Amino acid sequence: MIDASQPRILLVTRNLPPLVGGMERLNWHMAEELSHHADVRVIGPTGSAALAPRGVRVEEAPLRPLWKFLLRAHALARREARAWKPDIVLAGSGLTAPIAVRAARACGAKAVAYVHGLDIAVKHPVYRALWLPALRRMDRVIANSRATAALAQEADIAPERIGIVHPGVALPARLPEAEAVARFRAEHDLGNRPLLLSVGRLSARKGLREFVAEALPRIVSACPDVLLLIVGDAPKQALHAEAQTPESILEAARNADIAGRVRFLGKLSDEALQIAYACADVHVFPVRELPGDIEGFGMVAVESAAYGVPTVAYAVGGVADAVEEGVSGRLVPAGNVAGFADAVVETLRHPPAGEGIRAFAARFDWSRFGEALRSELALMA
Repeated sequence: MIDASQPRILLVTRNLPPLVGGMERLNWHMAEELSHHADVRVIGPTGSAALAPRGVRVEEAPLRPLWKFLLRAHALARREARAWKPDIVLAGSGLTAPIAVRAARACGAKAVAYVHGLDIAVKHPVYRALWLPALRRMDRVIANSRATAALAQEADIAPERIGIVHPGVALPARLPEAEAVARFRAEHDLGNRPLLLSVGRLSARKGLREFVAEALPRIVSACPDVLLLIVGDAPKQALHAEAQTPESILEAARNADIAGRVRFLGKLSDEALQIAYACADVHVFPVRELPGDIEGFGMVAVESAAYGVPTVAYAVGGVADAVEEGVSGRLVPAGNVAGFADAVVETLRHPPAGEGIRAFAARFDWSRFGEALRSELALMA
């Protein structure tokens, strides 16, 4: 039964399951966490209603082409604004900010956007001409990291309207059993070798091909038995992502004469991914600094920490908020290949305590994300 005293929140986003990725998980949890204390409705892409959090009503707009999603989402948002009269219209990213602003103004609601970094930094002239002004008109802009908040200020969003809420992580109730880990190692012929793990979309920003070509040979020289496991594939639905194909990464490994030290696992089920984390010794996150293509946070570094796996990463974008130097891993200056390789080798030889890594991850539990998000929204009351 709906409590009439609860605030009404309309979330408008293209990033929801069945699409797969960090932004999709975040928007799903955003709806779920807010629904514990508010009446939440969502306008999302086709297929999202069946996967929505319990008790959250979803109206769907076609995912493709993009213009059709935006037009239909705009019509649905205006309808909800006039008929349901939400207190807050929340854009799940900068992409839906214009829709949120117009819907909020139609019913006297507050307009809020959660921004991820790239949705501010993107250089496309049409986007900057039409979307950034909508973000400047928001009553509140919530950034996923300090780096994204700085980008928001550079885009002339008033500093007093900017808050920061880091993305969350699902903490495992328990770590995978030793038997499951042993079966996974046997199934993939991993033996007892030290394992590096990369998880995520194979985009140019993630820098995996450059890592394999430049840093991995140095690591193999120091640790001859090391093996890199790669989980993920090239992006398909991302709006702004240049792919690095598995073939191009393997070609880089062959050219460096380390093809036998790279293993692609492709997409894994949630259970298999948990076991992959439990098998890994170091999570590598060699994100590159690319103009107009920022890593807004680096959620996968926190996910690996939830399993006690340290991360070695370049300190770019919002990654510095997702890795704590000396606690959950190592941060290396951008582009310092030798320093990155040395940090991986040092972490393999002297890993930080797993308990401390998992305690770091606990700061990002989804329930804490929900509390922080609600606090940001309450600032407008």
